[in-house]
Amino acid sequence: MIRINLICVGKLKEKYLRDASAEYEKRLSGFCKLNIIELNEARLPSEPNDNEIIKALRAEGTAMEQYIDAGSCHNIAMCIEGKQMSSEKLSKEIESCAVKGVSTVNFIVGSSFGIDENIKKRADLRLSMSEMTFPHQLARVMLLEQIYRAFQISVGSRYHK
Repeated sequence: MIRINLICVGKLKEKYLRDASAEYEKRLSGFCKLNIIELNEARLPSEPNDNEIIKALRAEGTAMEQYIDAGSCHNIAMCIEGKQMSSEKLSKEIESCAVKGVSTVNFIVGSSFGIDENIKKRADLRLSMSEMTFPHQLARVMLLEQIYRAFQISVGSRYHK
């Protein structure tokens, strides 16, 4: 069974988002070994300058590094400048990893300021959910739903219409 890691900066604060996340975690348990890794968000002043943001992203990136080893991992950085793809294509991306013998797919979700450039460079794919802007924490639940949908597509379920 393939392992899916969500490597996220920050924790879900709202109960309704934690409940939604828990529901998709439960649904995904039949398809993969899901692990949600919540890393600490670097502290920033209320009006950070560019240098402070870069320093914070580097600190968060350092915390991510232990989870994104190359080799048997396929790393997908969730970033606004990434490629957009359909649910069907995401399903094929995950299927392709399994066929190639990749044991772990890492979805890397940075803070509201993004992901350190060094982590992006190490990613196998940069993926964007949309050109629209979503609340950062809601985007994590949306990503879990899309991963669940990808597995449903793979098994030919009617969930994806």
